[in-house]
Amino acid sequence: MLGGMQHVAARPLVYEFSRHLEPRAVIRPGETIIVEAEDALSGQIRAPGDRRDKAAVPYSNPVAGPIFVEGPEPGDALCVRIDDIRARDGQCATYTGPAKMLSEWLGTDVPHGAHVCPIRDRMIHWSESVTIPFAPMLGCIGTAPDWGVPSTIPAGAWGGNMDLVEVCPGSTVLLPVFVPGGYLYLGDAHAAMGHGELSATGLEMASESTITVELRKNEKLPGPRIITPAEILCVASGCPMERSIAEASARLLQWLEADYGWNRWRAYDLLTHTARISIGYYGIGTVAVGIAQRYLDRS
Repeated sequence: MLGGMQHVAARPLVYEFSRHLEPRAVIRPGETIIVEAEDALSGQIRAPGDRRDKAAVPYSNPVAGPIFVEGPEPGDALCVRIDDIRARDGQCATYTGPAKMLSEWLGTDVPHGAHVCPIRDRMIHWSESVTIPFAPMLGCIGTAPDWGVPSTIPAGAWGGNMDLVEVCPGSTVLLPVFVPGGYLYLGDAHAAMGHGELSATGLEMASESTITVELRKNEKLPGPRIITPAEILCVASGCPMERSIAEASARLLQWLEADYGWNRWRAYDLLTHTARISIGYYGIGTVAVGIAQRYLDRS
């Protein structure tokens, strides 16, 4: 407990969304908890001269958990409100070493590009002359599926490595429950990230997140949803990305029909003119399609 609040430590590092692991915390619906997580590089780049060594640590995106929530059963949903995400060490790190996906155009001689960026006054000091606004988000958040054990690389109906900038303080992420207790995991925080995460590496940050977890009974979701102060979004993953855009759009239309009283075909027309698309890591085709909250009221 920390100040009466449960606290989940970053270690041991976990690289999967598994229902088989012993829960690291047991919480009640409505409870607020603090969750530490290591950065996606498993802490290998901490100082100038450090390098990502996949021979020593072959996995990426460690998450903290599982967190067992009392009450959820398959067919329910967890609502995870992200209250805050803090930089645990006052810095973030990145590298371009894995950026082989653009080699068709840029060549294969990719420099390691490893460097550490201090975070001060809500600015990321990417270089001596370039600063980037601090905009923390969680790359990975999800529940445990009831079949198979996905790693922290893909994304899917359980959530996973979505890498969406909307998974940030002030947002609520809705996740399907597949097994009793939900088995919630989160991590892979970024100090900031551009849409698409072109090099497969963001400004990776060891983090401390404060979250509040609520339960929605009998709310069977086809995949993750996100509610921000400005909009609602549905998430889909898979390649080609064009299909993910279509699937996320259809899920959003079904949500508008079921919860907000819209006729799906009128909503389809509206979405054509007003939708916004957010892109996670483009290599796995994760997208979120959203509509502004001002269109939700049918009165």
